[in-house]
Amino acid sequence: MKKNSLIALILMLMISACGGDSNQQKSEESSGEVQSMVSEPEDPMENWQENKGIGPVSSVELGEIDQEMAAEGQKLYEELCTACHKVDKKFIGPSPKGLLDRRTPEWAMNMMLNPEEMIQKDPIAKQLLLEANGAPMANQNLTRDQARKILEYIRTL
Repeated sequence: MKKNSLIALILMLMISACGGDSNQQKSEESSGEVQSMVSEPEDPMENWQENKGIGPVSSVELGEIDQEMAAEGQKLYEELCTACHKVDKKFIGPSPKGLLDRRTPEWAMNMMLNPEEMIQKDPIAKQLLLEANGAPMANQNLTRDQARKILEYIRTL
């Protein structure tokens, strides 16, 4: 009788050991998937064409460049933006040259108008903050009209 009990116990241990490895493997695979999702987030710059940012601007119509608006935007840019942004190179912040080749016009205006919330919630703005060594974009308290003029100037660069 003891021999049968011992054999039954050994068989149960073998069966549970086989199933245990399978469960452990599944657990390790699941853990690996979760780890890869956490350690390798999607590149926020990848789908920039779909990102309009967070703020009051949901749509911007761009036609031909309005030279008068661009001239007013250049004055505003030189007065308010050149402490951190240089036209031809990255300085504290990124160069505005070619901005609309890497950001939507809505995103650009929302960043000018709503930098605090953008830095908190927008994945591209968060990434740019990291690239700027933690130096956030200053809120210049621009009006929507002023931001649009600066955007028009940036289009001429």
